[in-house]
Amino acid sequence: MIAFGGNAFQRKGEKGTVENYWKNARQAAKAVVEAINLGFRKIVLTHGNGPQVGVLLEWMEKGEDVAPPMSMDIAGAMTQGWLGYILVQTIHNELARHGLLGNKVKGVVAIVNRVLVDKSDPAFSNPTKYIGRYYTAEEAAKLMKEKGWEMRPDPRGGWRRVVPSPDPIDNIEKEAIKTLVENGWIVVASGGGGIPVVANDGMLESVEAVIDKDLAAEKLATALGVGILVILTDVDYVYLNYGTPQAKPIHRMTVTEAKKYLAEGHFKPGSMEPKVKAAIRFIDNGGLEARIGHLDKAADVLKGVSGTIITRD
Repeated sequence: MIAFGGNAFQRKGEKGTVENYWKNARQAAKAVVEAINLGFRKIVLTHGNGPQVGVLLEWMEKGEDVAPPMSMDIAGAMTQGWLGYILVQTIHNELARHGLLGNKVKGVVAIVNRVLVDKSDPAFSNPTKYIGRYYTAEEAAKLMKEKGWEMRPDPRGGWRRVVPSPDPIDNIEKEAIKTLVENGWIVVASGGGGIPVVANDGMLESVEAVIDKDLAAEKLATALGVGILVILTDVDYVYLNYGTPQAKPIHRMTVTEAKKYLAEGHFKPGSMEPKVKAAIRFIDNGGLEARIGHLDKAADVLKGVSGTIITRD
């Protein structure tokens, strides 16, 4: 299972043009080819959507005099189609370029995927998930006053909007995903953490939230019986004391060590914290190991020579 961060499409400082998206997605596609060349045959992908869902919501607000804005869950579904298409197209072409399509892999498919959450999850009253673009402190103060947004400083710099991010409970389409994977397809699923839904008297209802894609990736990986969870992001390692002069990269740690560092507050909410939590849950639930590293070094992360490796004790 490979989880791509939002930088698989739009990197900090980029305007988010169509050209940016295609160029960055090709880097993700190369990681998939590398995984196949290393012998992996059953591959599931997921991706973040924090920047994109925020941008969509902004577009809707600015264009509300032309067309009524959609809800956050619909914006999430739109990003699954948007980003899923870009990943499928770039991966298809990269597989074809290396003679792997129809040979070692049947093809690539993206699905619109829902994820169950608890309607009483405390996250609904404590927003922590960063979405949208980066703002200055002055811009953030203005938006909080004018739009009523909750905004916080992002550990990676600047201010961003935060929204509720409930804990994922189950992946609704997991059996369909499993069927596709078992039949030779690479599947892009649970994009943006999945479209959040709650159960109500046997029915499913959408809610206004954005699920963390790393925690949702773990939930799907565990349901599928995946052996290795790889989280590719925009930092090369998990760090102790990140962002300080005492910052120290971690090359390898056990799940017990990860729990200790997490409890000590080394990993920031909405940034590295959910990635480490996902790794811990994955191994506690039977996974073999988890890896966290930089997208640009994906080949080395997959080989185990770059990034942080989290193992059983």
